[in-house]
Amino acid sequence: MLITRLVLAVEHFRQWSIAQFVFLLLGTLKLFPANGAIEFADRFTRWLGPKLKRRHKLTMTNLRNAFPEKSEAEIEAIALESWGSIGRLAAEYVFLDELFDFDPANPEPGRIEVSGVPLFIELRDNPRPFIVFTAHSGNFELLPVAGAAFGLDVTVLFRPPNNPYVADKVFNFRKQRMGNLVPSHAGSSFTLARKLEAGGAVGVLVDQKFRKGLTTKFFGRDVRTNPLLAKLVRQFNCEVYPARSIRLPNGRFRLELEPAITIPRRADGSVDVTATAQLLNDKVESWVREYPGQWLWYHDRWNIKRSLKD
Repeated sequence: MLITRLVLAVEHFRQWSIAQFVFLLLGTLKLFPANGAIEFADRFTRWLGPKLKRRHKLTMTNLRNAFPEKSEAEIEAIALESWGSIGRLAAEYVFLDELFDFDPANPEPGRIEVSGVPLFIELRDNPRPFIVFTAHSGNFELLPVAGAAFGLDVTVLFRPPNNPYVADKVFNFRKQRMGNLVPSHAGSSFTLARKLEAGGAVGVLVDQKFRKGLTTKFFGRDVRTNPLLAKLVRQFNCEVYPARSIRLPNGRFRLELEPAITIPRRADGSVDVTATAQLLNDKVESWVREYPGQWLWYHDRWNIKRSLKD
């Protein structure tokens, strides 16, 4: 019992120490102008990423598998851009209030431009249950901020960081700017279902590994995909909208809300859950192929980490 408590205490201290280092780093960035701090974070993670040998090896393997037609130099360039995007994403958290300058009442492009403004307005003015899905590309955190700016009440499902101290800080930060949040856990699907049943809207990320998910394809390779979105559509017959964030030159962003997708159905009219999950993968793949350096390639989406050796 004493040994167990000691191990837990050491682990808690380790996580607390890591969290304090992260908070100190981000707090230091806040002392500098946004553009300079974000550029520094980009350069720093481009330097750091390849030194994280296991993660970089996974990144490079994922890229080689996804783009067998690309040269090693092209793969390396995409990997470094992806590491840089991770650094930018972390730094942009600090400056999110400053970065998001889009005003629906004055839609002249600033740092943020929005594609699909009529859809945002139509969904706001004609409330109904719907689902918005996106992927870990660009600064995806800006999408719920945009929804809130248009007055959309969207409940967002998110996966908290593994570090509980960082998770608590991130949750409080997001909640102030992104509306209703639901941490991903065993009962989260019921929370989303109640929201849709009440005529509300939910937002989900669909490019995460899900061990008990449906077998589908992503970049031509088997992956496990969470069937949650498809099952919610089957239950509530709601519309589904793709949305994404794209990094533009000079620290700018384009946020896109696309028209509703057509949900695959079986001969009896019921939702084809597996085909719907595949449709989501296909949409995300098309986004990633367009801007490969803006996706987080260090994720073990294909469950291959165990096969990699130092």
